[in-house]
Amino acid sequence: MGQVGPIDPGQVDPGAAAVIERLRGAGHRAYLAGGGVRDLLLRRRPKDWDVATDADPGQVMDLFERAVPVGAQFGIVLVCLEEGEYHVARFRREGPYADGRHPERVEFTGPEEDARRRDFTINGLFHDPGGEGVIDFVGGVKDLKAGVVRAIGDPAERFAEDGLRTLRAVRLAASLGFRIETGTRQAIRECAHMVDALSAERVRDELTRTLVEGAAARGFGLLRELALLERVLPEVAALEGVRQPPEHHPEGDVWRHVLLMLEQVDSLDDPPPTLAWGVLLHDVGKPPTFTESDRIRFHGHDQLGAEMVEEIARRLRFSNRVAERVRMLTAQHMRFPNARHMRPGKLKRFLRQDGFDELLELHRIDCLASHGMLDLHEFCQEALRAAGEEEGDPLRPPPLLSGRDLVSLGLRPGPAFGEILRWVEEEQLEGRLPDRDSALEAVRRRWAAGA
Repeated sequence: MGQVGPIDPGQVDPGAAAVIERLRGAGHRAYLAGGGVRDLLLRRRPKDWDVATDADPGQVMDLFERAVPVGAQFGIVLVCLEEGEYHVARFRREGPYADGRHPERVEFTGPEEDARRRDFTINGLFHDPGGEGVIDFVGGVKDLKAGVVRAIGDPAERFAEDGLRTLRAVRLAASLGFRIETGTRQAIRECAHMVDALSAERVRDELTRTLVEGAAARGFGLLRELALLERVLPEVAALEGVRQPPEHHPEGDVWRHVLLMLEQVDSLDDPPPTLAWGVLLHDVGKPPTFTESDRIRFHGHDQLGAEMVEEIARRLRFSNRVAERVRMLTAQHMRFPNARHMRPGKLKRFLRQDGFDELLELHRIDCLASHGMLDLHEFCQEALRAAGEEEGDPLRPPPLLSGRDLVSLGLRPGPAFGEILRWVEEEQLEGRLPDRDSALEAVRRRWAAGA
């Protein structure tokens, strides 16, 4: 059940209150609107502060020195104050949606019609900090108290207007701990195909929010139940029913394993999106590599999975940085069993790579969601601690030699220089070349004699 309380004026963002006060001072109606009101009633800190008004964009821009039209056709202006940025939108009613996102026409109306064109009842609330308090035309307060996500009006019509609302309903239900009302739930299943027409960026951003807002396991379970996961991430949907060797994975199939890992992500404070995506995708290579003879094996699932992540990242238009990090997490998550047996130089390169902190956390979560043994995690942590206690930076020591040093030995510049310098670094990390003089002598013996 939603714990709904009265809104204390002190909870309202000062900048949002100032926007409303200035609009009212000019003779306009103005309220806090949407998800911000929902969060205030649930005693949560809103991430966004939106204002709805009867003022048109021109009137809003006349009242604020820093105001930018960001959706003039919808009557939306971005007002910038010292306290932050605030979307100020004119009360409106919207016509048919031909493209599944944008209405063919917009009519500017009053607050009740504006509330009824929104997606869910708990997002259709207004708040008047100046006196009227909460204004509810759609039963949103009742649904907040009952812990229900319910579409406003006909659910199928709301989802036809914008297919992203199917994914948003899941995210809201998961993050708030609410249930999805029966009719809304059925309409999501019937309208699941509408996500196919959404832009990759909108799908990616909605899935990322589901991953990091504290209820990823429930969210992705709902996506699977409501036939959405197979449309947005078929590679992840394919994990269900893929058996694993019980001696290593007593928890069950790959999908169960990933859900348990997502529960671990849910326990983290502000998990990095790249880590959350790495948890979700690290085993996508298991279904196509499944074999069973004497036991179940997934030979090469890490490398195939990394290739699949590259394709998923292209499809969802990840940034290059995010795509590379998630690919790395997938490609390297199986390297930990070899850590104890790595030569010192190889272990140092493993530990020092960019993103190792997330890779190590992925390994910890992986273990907790399966066999529960953290010995390799502790080994790597101890190796990092030991390196931190040494002078300088033993994981990234300054290079002993440069290309200029190789030229001084009589070597001709060329592709071999890279090989030589990598060999010198390897010997340095192994502890066999302690200083520049020893490195020069070693290169002279190994390469310069035949120059």
